[in-house]
Amino acid sequence: MIGNFIADHIRGNNYEGFSKEIQQGIFLHREIDTFTDAHEIVRKSKRRLHKRYRHYDGVIIDIFYDYFLAKNWADYSEIPLNIYTDTINKMFSEISNELPVKSQNFIKYMIEYNILFNYQFEDGIEKVLIGMNQRTKGKSQMNLAIEDLRNLKVELQEDFTLFFKDLIAHTNQKLKEIKNTI
Repeated sequence: MIGNFIADHIRGNNYEGFSKEIQQGIFLHREIDTFTDAHEIVRKSKRRLHKRYRHYDGVIIDIFYDYFLAKNWADYSEIPLNIYTDTINKMFSEISNELPVKSQNFIKYMIEYNILFNYQFEDGIEKVLIGMNQRTKGKSQMNLAIEDLRNLKVELQEDFTLFFKDLIAHTNQKLKEIKNTI
């Protein structure tokens, strides 16, 4: 879980100082990113937004898919979302100092705004989109994407549900492979 979380903040092979389990998480995260970027259903979702957001469409779809996962959490996990997110927030607050600086900064933000829990709400997603737009100095116009979520909710929910089934199967297979090679 830790490796998966910090993977975006680890470049190249800078993972070598981490434990075997964290390295496995980093590799799994990279596999998930590759699979997601190439998946036809994800591409279909991105095409729905491309005209308005151009190369930011993928970031927005990632956020929307996080919304659908959190919103439908009970379909994918026996652990209630609030218990899961409280546990994750506690764990990451305890180990934050051992992680890359960018991860530490995100952890502070994630916990302060209870991001993982609030992904299930449209206003939580709207706050994330506004924050992302500010990070791009307004170029992305991601703050407008909440309208697209509301207007395309049915289609995007269908896309997510189909994609997530494939992602679960792919992830389970890749995790076995990674554990056998590292």
